[in-house]
Amino acid sequence: MARRSLRTGFTTGSCAAAAALGAARMLREQRLIERVELPLPAGMSALFRLEGQAFDSRQANCFVVKDAGDDPDVTHGVEVWAEVTLGPPSPRPSPPRGEGGKDLPPPSRGGGEGEGGSSVIIEGGEGIGKVTKPGLAVPVGEWAINPVPRRMIEGAVRSVYPEGSLSGRLRVVISIPDGEERSRRTLNARLGILGGLSILGTTGVVSPLSHKAWTDTLDAALDVAAACGCRTVVLSTGRTSERAAQAELNLPEEAFIMMGDHLGYTLEACHRRGFPNLVLAVQFAKLVKIACGHRQTHVAHSRVDLEELASWARGIGLDGALAKKIELANTAREVYLDLAPGPALTAEVARRGLARCGALAPGATVDILLIGYDGRPAGRFTTGPEGAKEGKR
Repeated sequence: MARRSLRTGFTTGSCAAAAALGAARMLREQRLIERVELPLPAGMSALFRLEGQAFDSRQANCFVVKDAGDDPDVTHGVEVWAEVTLGPPSPRPSPPRGEGGKDLPPPSRGGGEGEGGSSVIIEGGEGIGKVTKPGLAVPVGEWAINPVPRRMIEGAVRSVYPEGSLSGRLRVVISIPDGEERSRRTLNARLGILGGLSILGTTGVVSPLSHKAWTDTLDAALDVAAACGCRTVVLSTGRTSERAAQAELNLPEEAFIMMGDHLGYTLEACHRRGFPNLVLAVQFAKLVKIACGHRQTHVAHSRVDLEELASWARGIGLDGALAKKIELANTAREVYLDLAPGPALTAEVARRGLARCGALAPGATVDILLIGYDGRPAGRFTTGPEGAKEGKR
């Protein structure tokens, strides 16, 4: 049977811009609009169906149901609402007075202000988070509507109401009714986005089963950690490892980064940001993959990894029969739990893992916090700029 091709989807930013375009058109044309075509930053256009349409002479609103395609996403199926309201012109302040009562030149006007005092004001409503920590693409205190989606929303509205076409202001409010509840299943709170979801996207489209959303989140989390002054960051491959590290290490919440399987990407991102101290919280099976040189630890090389592990066992003088059992085992987890290879092999795997990590983040001190399958720390190994070495428990 031929494999079905995976569908692309659309970002929350695209959905918000499409809803804003539909609401702006209903407000201007004073009629229902069923669908809109929106140009996307990716260089294509997409057709969006509108729902919940309502309008009067001063206000219009509608929503777009987000289709994430075949990419698993907590925002799949959300209703992204846009409300566009026509308001009075921005009040113009009195010109400042100079010496002798002379008028000074007016200050430059930012924030989207246009001719005649017109502007497009974009705000968040129900279910949209606010930024509370530095380091993100949006300043502290602002709605979590990222720069590209914000430009898309303004561009969509301006395609209906060009600059200078009206004397009043257009207020656009984006909301997601169940956004606050859904945000509890994301890392938003740790990143400092409270009260709801973010409006995101740089291309307008979501690639199916891509790693882009994860690596974007990693970059954001690392930026927050840097902005909060963290000199040590803890990189975890899974939730069990992260919980154990949080219980073991007295560090601020922002220092804990869930990297998942993205080892190479994360270490290089840490190096670019200049973090001096890195701690990897991992279980044995992931540590073996790291020691074998896998940048992405979800790759399917278990058999090759176990052959390597067996060769290391022989190299440090372990019994040949045990080394053969390691080579024939089903998984590295089985080796750790059932074959009990001993601390010498664990230390050898950690040594090799530290060397691999040091090459990806040169100059940083790297620690490996080994987490047992009971969810408790089982050992700690460290290295510095001078090279890998066994460290502290």
